[in-house]
Amino acid sequence: MLNWNTLNTAMMTLPPLSLYIHIPWCIKKCPYCDFNSHAVKSGAPEAEYIDALLMDLAKDVALYGISRSVGSIFIGGGTPSLFSPESVKRLLLGIAQHVQLDNDAEITLEANPGTFESGKFAEFSALGINRLSIGIQSFNDRLLKKLGRVHSGAEAISAVEIAHRAGFENINLDLMFGLPDAHLDSSTKDVATAINLEPQHISFYQLTLEPNTYFHKYPPVLPGDDAVFAMQKAAQTLLAEHGYQHYEISAYSRPDKHCRHNVNYWQFGDYLGIGAGAHGKITQAAPGHIIRTHKPKHPEHYLNDTHKNGGAAAIAVSDLPLEFIMNHLRLKQGFSSGHYRLATGLETETLEPALSTCLRQGLIIRHDDRHYCSEKGWNFLDSILEKFID
Repeated sequence: MLNWNTLNTAMMTLPPLSLYIHIPWCIKKCPYCDFNSHAVKSGAPEAEYIDALLMDLAKDVALYGISRSVGSIFIGGGTPSLFSPESVKRLLLGIAQHVQLDNDAEITLEANPGTFESGKFAEFSALGINRLSIGIQSFNDRLLKKLGRVHSGAEAISAVEIAHRAGFENINLDLMFGLPDAHLDSSTKDVATAINLEPQHISFYQLTLEPNTYFHKYPPVLPGDDAVFAMQKAAQTLLAEHGYQHYEISAYSRPDKHCRHNVNYWQFGDYLGIGAGAHGKITQAAPGHIIRTHKPKHPEHYLNDTHKNGGAAAIAVSDLPLEFIMNHLRLKQGFSSGHYRLATGLETETLEPALSTCLRQGLIIRHDDRHYCSEKGWNFLDSILEKFID
């Protein structure tokens, strides 16, 4: 049931705002990757693309009446670290002309080991990039070759060491498990190697064969479910022993080093999305008016179409419970009834009967005013979400 009084209050209390920037080029398209990324053929059009990004941001700020400050920026891809420090500097200076940043804003740049140069990353740090996310996936050369990566295990280790020397005090390492020809020992060794490099954050994802990827068309032989689950549990034990908190399904961090940008996303916060294929979510003052935005996907279309906004559509009120729950239940802390009402303008009765079913089946636990996944629920999150689909 829609409560308009609650909804009006919710819309006056707008959620935190982040900025996502997509840079779609990379050295090589990996066979498992379903992100909007394109292999560089003759160099990326950096200057032209930065111009387009800033035009894109200016339009969104004007169109949606953005007056909130931005708490985090995430520059993802692709491989954003392919861009020069000069281009990134122009981007950051341009952003500051259009939006206000929090004094302690988290600014993340994604990077791959194949693009690391000591001087370059020291310059990124000097520009105010204060978080680096390095796509390593594995330190095992045999497995890296299976994944089509362009770096070696030794280069991955060197990249992290360069990042430390460049002054980065907040580093995330991306690792994958369930890889072709992987086994428990190789997976555990990857995690142990990552821990020894002392990052503040480790993302540990299972390889999945996503549609429209080379691996989906030509599937490699992957370990069985029992073997994959054993890899996951062994890694979780090792990470916990070394002080990494498991705060999201695939994310582990030192205390107070959660990825603030991603947490805002999972907590149903707002974010502007600029760049080729970028998506955004903006809550406006009008009752029930929470919109999803998207930009032209192909880089050429984006560069030729920046006078248009891509597209936007309001989230149907009937879809808000699923939209909210599918993000919040990824977090170990779950959600409170009060935050659900504030973020959606809906009463918790709109989560029924699915919520009661999950509680009865032990997939979700309720403690005081907070709901969160049980360990069983985290392992079968898709089963939970299916119950919230009409």
